[in-house]
Amino acid sequence: MTLRYGLVGTGMMGGEHIRNVAIIPGAEIVALADPVGTSIGWAKDALGTDASPQVFSSAAELAKADLDAVIVASPNYTHRKVLEPLFDAGLNILCEKPVATTVEDARWIVERAAKSPGIFWTAMEYRFMPPAAEFIRQVHDGRTGKLQMLGIREHRFPFLPKVGDWNRFSENTGGTMVEKCCHFFDLMRLIVQSEAVRVYCSGAMDVNHLDERYDGRKPDIIDNSYTTVDFDNGVRAMLDLSMFAEGAENQEEITAVGDKARLDCLIPTGDLIFSPRVGFMNPKQVVRDHVPVEEHALAAGHHHGATYYQHQKFYSALVDNGPVEVTAHDGMMAVAIGTAAEISAREKRVVEMSELGF
Repeated sequence: MTLRYGLVGTGMMGGEHIRNVAIIPGAEIVALADPVGTSIGWAKDALGTDASPQVFSSAAELAKADLDAVIVASPNYTHRKVLEPLFDAGLNILCEKPVATTVEDARWIVERAAKSPGIFWTAMEYRFMPPAAEFIRQVHDGRTGKLQMLGIREHRFPFLPKVGDWNRFSENTGGTMVEKCCHFFDLMRLIVQSEAVRVYCSGAMDVNHLDERYDGRKPDIIDNSYTTVDFDNGVRAMLDLSMFAEGAENQEEITAVGDKARLDCLIPTGDLIFSPRVGFMNPKQVVRDHVPVEEHALAAGHHHGATYYQHQKFYSALVDNGPVEVTAHDGMMAVAIGTAAEISAREKRVVEMSELGF
């Protein structure tokens, strides 16, 4: 049995989905939708000369095709409009992060997903990076003892060019803390297994895009920040973001500290470093393990194999009634924490999640 996928949004991330679906047995992309001709051309090139996909200019047109599932990889601000006809058609959906750019739209998506006969999966790739997945498993299995502190560092490259550079403005992305950092707020919720109660973010645009202008407008997206999140169960988490540090050996570093040990996860080196408490002045007992990633998964994308493993699980949810591991609700909560961080950075104050209705 081969499942027929449609793809809405055929830019850079759409291309990554094409490459990963191509190596999932029993899945193929047979329909594309994008109003930009050059983006459609990129997608056709990625599919290869043997493919003959149906091509549409809108999600509403694509929703009428004979499809089993649709991947939504269009710009963030389009998601609600794109999803409406897909929900109306009762289709199974994998929607890229952030699920929406506003809490209001995210709530609407949660409500529609609950009423739809199809499954809805929010694409949060970082959960599925093999080193991160193993790190999460070990924390949940109690290797660090009772979790008290969680630190996440992403030191990376600036935002990439997009069609029309739509990602240079917060009104299109939800802001960096939503667009980029929803991944990390989702990881925080997953690892901590609790809900955020307050957020403090100190951030600004200090280095990137300062000389760019679009119809006379200057970009307004944060390029570095520190964000502290207090969770209801007493755990505190921190995100350290720099988008002008692409020379770092590891792009992501995740650290869990419990009452018995510390555990670090380093990506892309793929190492887990376990450091148990040993008492003052006693010899350290550090254990380093490597978590491998299959070469074909690494070659198919830019998320350390995660897009491939996520598609495996999405396919299983469609065919085998496997669990939906990242729900519309999960997507909404990541947007909500990111929105609180954006408000905090802009207004220079602590934001209670209750202010946003959570």
